[in-house]
Amino acid sequence: MKKLTLVINGRGGVGKDTLCEVAATRYRVRNVSSITPIKELAAACGWQGEKTDRARRFLADLKALTAAYNDYPTAWITARYREFLAGEEEILFVHIREAAEIRKFVAATGGEARTLLVRAEGRLGAHTYGNASDDEVEAYDYDYYFSNDGTREEAAESFLSFLREVLSSL
Repeated sequence: MKKLTLVINGRGGVGKDTLCEVAATRYRVRNVSSITPIKELAAACGWQGEKTDRARRFLADLKALTAAYNDYPTAWITARYREFLAGEEEILFVHIREAAEIRKFVAATGGEARTLLVRAEGRLGAHTYGNASDDEVEAYDYDYYFSNDGTREEAAESFLSFLREVLSSL
């Protein structure tokens, strides 16, 4: 069975989760994020799940600290990758924001992971979040770029076509 590991990134609100849900209508999908274990740590510190700019900065800073201390985010997400390889899913979506963390994960997969930046210029303003994780998603040379400026139906058709092409090239 062909398996695709795709690091998916993009500014908040571009539709990354929606595209993952679309993929799950056609493929067996696992969807994970390198911020998940950081959210668990943040909750222990009083974070209550809010998505404010202040909370986003807290999560980004906490992730940076754990990455610098013992590379926890990469170790955690690499363990999810190994589970994917042993499982029945066809596509693993890995949400990672930071260019350095993307590079580490791609290296941990022996270069098997591909990278995708989702853009939606037609729907998003120039909002900045005040943290490097969210504000610097363009600071990586991605394998693929996907424009998500149409309707949900148009995006679904286009994204499924994109995935078919990528899977056929493996």
